[in-house]
Amino acid sequence: MSLFTVQSCIAEESELQFSGFSNETALKLGLFIAERARKENKKIAIDIERHGQQLFHYAMEGTTPDNDQWIIRKKNVVNRFHKSSMHVRCILQEAKMDIETKYFLNPKEYSAHGGSFPLIIKGVGTVGAITVSGLPQEEDHALMVSCLREFLQINEGFDPTAG
Repeated sequence: MSLFTVQSCIAEESELQFSGFSNETALKLGLFIAERARKENKKIAIDIERHGQQLFHYAMEGTTPDNDQWIIRKKNVVNRFHKSSMHVRCILQEAKMDIETKYFLNPKEYSAHGGSFPLIIKGVGTVGAITVSGLPQEEDHALMVSCLREFLQINEGFDPTAG
């Protein structure tokens, strides 16, 4: 049974939003994720895209071109549904269906596996995707959410307990 649910994913997407997102922000976030993965000895590839433009990409030692293909397929899910790839996975699990059956999408192009998160700007919506690949999908997703939460706390004074 997954640790993630549709409701937990909705809560994450509602919480983890940026007030703005520049190319410089992409660089800082990408390096932040890479440094966290390095400290935790996790071998991942990282990709950040806004409006179809790749702003950051880094493949750590120990990753392969296969990780880049996973990034593309997971990112396609985020760009299509404006939800995290884990969120779409949870929807499919609840429906007891796969992405091809439910949405008529080619699984060679779309992969509802955890690790891609929508780049959401407050008051604007989804403008891209932040994706990691290299770990089991639940770890990819958990690493992404943890890094986004900490990055927003540091850089935007974000407080998840306020409200």
